[in-house]
Amino acid sequence: MIAFGPVPSRRLGRSLGINNIPPKACSYSCVYCQVGPTAATETAPRAFYPPQEILKSVEERLEALQRRGEGVDWLTFVPDGEPTLDARLDETIELLRPLGIPIAVITNGSLLWRAEVRAALHGADWLCVKVDAADPVAWTRINRPDPSLQLDRILAGVSRLAVDYRGTLNTETMLVAGVNDSPEAIGAVADYLATLSPSVAYLAIPTRPPAEPSVRPPDEATLARAYQSLSARLPRVEYLIAYEGDAFGSTGRVEEDILAVAAVHPLREEALHALLAKAGADWQVVERLLAAGSLRLVEYQGHRFYHRSLPHSSL
Repeated sequence: MIAFGPVPSRRLGRSLGINNIPPKACSYSCVYCQVGPTAATETAPRAFYPPQEILKSVEERLEALQRRGEGVDWLTFVPDGEPTLDARLDETIELLRPLGIPIAVITNGSLLWRAEVRAALHGADWLCVKVDAADPVAWTRINRPDPSLQLDRILAGVSRLAVDYRGTLNTETMLVAGVNDSPEAIGAVADYLATLSPSVAYLAIPTRPPAEPSVRPPDEATLARAYQSLSARLPRVEYLIAYEGDAFGSTGRVEEDILAVAAVHPLREEALHALLAKAGADWQVVERLLAAGSLRLVEYQGHRFYHRSLPHSSL
């Protein structure tokens, strides 16, 4: 299921997700990743799904949503892994352009030292680049990068993109207690982000079940200090710490809708109830998926989440 949602996005409204990477091809194995750990990191872009297959999936989902009066604000590449590992991302973006819906990409930034990856992203209208750390120690602890990657090379690539890119460039920094939330680590990030001049610098905390159960958000005082540190150097800093809400889109095919979203975006129990109600279904649907092993229940920070159980792909 390549296209999923739309999901409620705190940044983009109603965002139709595009899962252009199978689970879980990624250059990082971030401790906080809601999709889970990466079994084997990789850094060389390669072909995954054919661009025409991605276009067809998006078109079919848009048609199904339109029949139910469901609107979409953005098409967003936010897959099971790192979207820029897709060597045909630029072709896919061009195929999607005639749909007339703005296109966003959320990337961990780790491959932006590659000129071809930067070029592929120029077709997107809105980018968000993860910058969780600007010093090697904190970067290694939180992002657990592929051994071949070098932080200084990555940051130089992000800086080059910031100069050349003509869309809206944003950054996101995820803070994890005891990992990258020291004053020194935050100050280094703030200093680096100031050189990029992003439209918005988002400051996030883990709100969904992470890859490592020990991961916790910083306390309120630490988060406030981080916000002040970034705000002193950047014109616009926003928190990404609130629950995004329950307004998930439905095509009426409720099991498919649940599994497509839950593969990338663990569903809070409240959101799952709302999605079932919209589709005119009851909780027995969830019980069947749990019994079949298609969904799994995880508790985090006092909430119950439902996540799709996915094998690692060999694509």
